[in-house]
Amino acid sequence: MTASLDIAPPAASLPRATVRSNVTVPLQFPDGYRTTAEVFTFYGLADGKEHLLLALGSWEQSLLAQDGETAEAPLVRLHSECMTGDVFGSERCDCGPQLREAVERIAAVGGFLLYLRQEGRGIGLYSKLDAYALQDDGLDTYEANLVLGHGEDERDYSAGAQMLQAMGASRIRLLSNNPDKAAQLSALGIDIGDHVPTGVHASEANMLYLAAKRDRTGHVLELPQPAMPGPETLLSRAGALIPHLRARASETEELRRLPETTVNDLQEAGVFRLLAPKGVGGYGFGVEAYAGVVRQLARGCASTAWTAGHLMEHVWMLARWPKEVQDEVFAFGGVPLAAATGAPFGAAIKVAGGYSISGHWSFASGVMHSEWALLAVDCDGVRLQALVPIAALELIDAWHTAGLRGTGSNDLRADQLFVPDQRVLEWATLVAPDNPGSVVHPDPMLHIPMATLLNLVAPSTALGAAEHALELFQEQLLVRKVKNTTELRQADSVLAQARFSEAFGLVTTARMHWEEGIRILAAVIGRSDTELTDTERSRYRLSLALSGQASEAAVRLIVAGSGGSAHRLSHPLQRIQRDVNVLLNHPTLSFDPIVEQAGRGLLGLGFTVRSF
Repeated sequence: MTASLDIAPPAASLPRATVRSNVTVPLQFPDGYRTTAEVFTFYGLADGKEHLLLALGSWEQSLLAQDGETAEAPLVRLHSECMTGDVFGSERCDCGPQLREAVERIAAVGGFLLYLRQEGRGIGLYSKLDAYALQDDGLDTYEANLVLGHGEDERDYSAGAQMLQAMGASRIRLLSNNPDKAAQLSALGIDIGDHVPTGVHASEANMLYLAAKRDRTGHVLELPQPAMPGPETLLSRAGALIPHLRARASETEELRRLPETTVNDLQEAGVFRLLAPKGVGGYGFGVEAYAGVVRQLARGCASTAWTAGHLMEHVWMLARWPKEVQDEVFAFGGVPLAAATGAPFGAAIKVAGGYSISGHWSFASGVMHSEWALLAVDCDGVRLQALVPIAALELIDAWHTAGLRGTGSNDLRADQLFVPDQRVLEWATLVAPDNPGSVVHPDPMLHIPMATLLNLVAPSTALGAAEHALELFQEQLLVRKVKNTTELRQADSVLAQARFSEAFGLVTTARMHWEEGIRILAAVIGRSDTELTDTERSRYRLSLALSGQASEAAVRLIVAGSGGSAHRLSHPLQRIQRDVNVLLNHPTLSFDPIVEQAGRGLLGLGFTVRSF
């Protein structure tokens, strides 16, 4: 609840206000609704502001009846001014629709709409807009006010009580979902005969705002469940981002992280909710949608695909933790973004109430956009995972690479950092099919081995990047004139035609191997025992490795046939080649150890690498 009750004077000390003037005003709203209001102004209001009272409908009869049946008391709405919502139709709040609803409902039965000059819950218009900017960075409407040095809600309804008393309204029916309004008016001597809820005016833009009002200040709101997109819708949304990601690819490399615009686009598209269980506001989709979205994003920017793929996967990892931790990280319907790294392990020492951890961790993909970090630590020979707020760690700018430069996969460091018991868990517990999260959520995806999804990110990114390269090559062949030749364009060369068809075949091969790997994993998820057999694991890893090899070969062939201009830093092909080269050196696509272990598994010899 807010602190505004503390500033309201007791009823006995509230000075009386008097009517200053009244004028009849015809009203018409944008949807065509018309009515007439008698607008009153006042002398002696407690805060000296120019508040208005709109008397609507048979208001005089409602005053005469206020001492009779509750249903006949004046219907009253205290509406705080909202220029963005009332005037400009902003959808970030529900103020405009509430104002429109209140006028019609009050006019139908008789009563008053009090238009109070308390913009932004009392903090003013400029401060409200500053709070909007903070909300864009992830704070809710109340947290933003506090960061700006204001209270959560600074409204005082003393002037409202004075206006009602000046009109002779001592007993009312209050049209509101806000319990603080009723509490303040009651304390100021207004008898609330009945509480009448307003409608819920929810939109995609104000759902988090309404949820914050419900959860933090007890507003009586039954919010609709957000529409759940299907996998095809999410793939389509990812595809729609491709031209924007291509336009920002150079900026992404220069920043060495994703631009905030890109992160916001991914948030709005719902990408980070893809693997999260429905019980925490996610979509609960499977591997086909996951790999497909990563592939689509990579057709725009490999660094974006890599970062988004890991951030999606890490949300899924957090959903494997006990409910106590999930309640913390998934609070208020948000999707927690987390980096995860185990290279190398840190050290953990058991202390009272938790652990003291120290270490220097590398390759923390997604760290530049995360609020949490999942860190591998060792305690007396037992591998643990510690969940730590990013703000508690030292971020080290170490990501200076030839490819995937825009992922911002920097280092993290901690020195004797305390982590409470509930945010430390044995790795064996997290990776088990019956992990704590699998008890909380029914999603079959939570039962599959922890590293399984990690193996999908690199080949999906490589395939999408190769498809982009093939698209660029085709465009180039159809328009490019090659020096010292008789052909009008490169596509008229027999050798260029052969090179394109070979590159096309390699990309097709990469896609077919990729699809085979996904098919194997999807079949495993659909059964009761989600542990892959040695044969299934071998085929899965081998298919993805062969996909990566074919993607890299296609890109190499394309760049070799694209002339010297392809190596200019302004040309996207050179970036694609660098990105794919780095991908092929990631352990999930490192060919030699994969084919060795896959061969052992297919021959029934058993793996010699436990993590394969």
